[in-house]
Amino acid sequence: MQITRRRGRLAIAGAAVVALAASTATILSAGQAFAEEGCQVDYIIGNEWSGGFQANVAITADEPIDGWEISWDFGADTTVSSAWNVDWDQSGSTFTGADVGWNAGISSGQSREVFGFIGSGSTDEPTNITVNGDLCEGQVDQTDPPTDPTDPPTDEPTDPPAEAVSIMPLGDSITGSPGCWRGNLWDLLTQAGHEVDFVGSLSQACNPAGSDPDHEGHGGFQVTQSVANGDVRSWLEQNTPDVLMMHFATNDVWSNIPPAQILDAYTTLVADLRELNPDAIILVAQIIPLEPDPSGGCTDCPQRAIDFNAEIPAWAAEQTTEESPITVVDQHTGWVPADDTYDGVHPDEDGYVKMAANWFEALDPILS
Repeated sequence: MQITRRRGRLAIAGAAVVALAASTATILSAGQAFAEEGCQVDYIIGNEWSGGFQANVAITADEPIDGWEISWDFGADTTVSSAWNVDWDQSGSTFTGADVGWNAGISSGQSREVFGFIGSGSTDEPTNITVNGDLCEGQVDQTDPPTDPTDPPTDEPTDPPAEAVSIMPLGDSITGSPGCWRGNLWDLLTQAGHEVDFVGSLSQACNPAGSDPDHEGHGGFQVTQSVANGDVRSWLEQNTPDVLMMHFATNDVWSNIPPAQILDAYTTLVADLRELNPDAIILVAQIIPLEPDPSGGCTDCPQRAIDFNAEIPAWAAEQTTEESPITVVDQHTGWVPADDTYDGVHPDEDGYVKMAANWFEALDPILS
């Protein structure tokens, strides 16, 4: 097994991505690759705050996987307080996790974000990582990736029906993983008779079974950073949508980035999309409430979210055009963090249902 560390794909200042792959303990140079069979695990540190952090875990399979078990050893002071999409346990420094059924399958060559968690203590990469019993050991590559890293789709694209409307769900972990409002929305749209095709370079299955798994929900990412480094432009070029649905500012608000700076990123994003598709329809969410545990250090996050949301309608009114209209979708009003999230930030099943209903209310007349 080999371990590489990729710096630069940051969500919050100081965050990092640790890639762990099956092979021998070897230091890799930039661009170096190995052909050995095995699996790769991305341990993605997203949000960080005083005493805590959020991480997401993705597995890339060289051969099909039907059921996975993962284990690693944290540093002595690192503990997991909550996790989603995984049957997990921690004994001392050893973390173990297994699929929960619906996320058990990973196709050959597919990269799938399988679960996430909230932890405290050190964000150093774990050791003794195993996937289905295969040990992941190795050195750490400290080289930087290219300035504009992109993750092209690994699966062969399928051609949807000619009349299908392509929709890109764009955002962070609230859209990606867990992000299962996408499955609920897919169900609402198809039951209403709409022919739609969710598009994106990432694939994360959601309940109900059979919903379109494609999306651009990148756990821990900031829209300001993702626009500035060219990631968003690349995603839009790979899968230019007819409709863009965007809930993409939570990590920026958490990091106390001014609303004006976030909206500047939105403006650039919209311009890039319109250059690729002048008739694109854009749905921009007023983000769900941001009310993490006060011990996380973001005690004014709730008001920051309110302040940012208040700026969105005026921005949208300035940017909307007849050819490429912008619709503001209120995902904030009616939200009860104690009931609709499991940690004050990420939606639970009740929250998924609410988000899907709000998106559907905006999309249904557009698609009809």
